[in-house]
Amino acid sequence: MTAGVALEYIKRRAAELCYGDDFTIRYRHFVLRPNEQKELKAFNQFFVLVEPHCDLRVESDAALFDTSEEHINELQYEHRGDILIINQSIFQNQARFIQVIPKQDKSSCQ
Repeated sequence: MTAGVALEYIKRRAAELCYGDDFTIRYRHFVLRPNEQKELKAFNQFFVLVEPHCDLRVESDAALFDTSEEHINELQYEHRGDILIINQSIFQNQARFIQVIPKQDKSSCQ
C-alpha cells in the first residue's frame, strides 16, 4: 500500500470508527536489525503498513502480514492491539507505518 492510498484509506476508516476528523497521524519508520523483533501497543489506535519490504512479518490482534506465509490467503495492512514486527531477513530491514491516534475516545457513532 502506498502512502497516498493509505492516507485515503485512513480518512474513510476513521469515519467508520467514528473519529471523524478528530485524529492525529504519525509516520513511523522502524529500522530492524537482522532477525530483530519489535513490539508495539495500539489498543486505542491503529497502524497502517505502508510499502512493506519482503522478509517482514507483522502480527497483531487484528491481522497478519507475511508474504512468505503459505497458510493464509489474504494479507492485511491495518493492525491494532498488540503488534509484533519481525524482520525475517539476515539483513537489516525496514517497516513503515502510518499511526492513527484518535484525539478522544468515541464509543459509538452519533
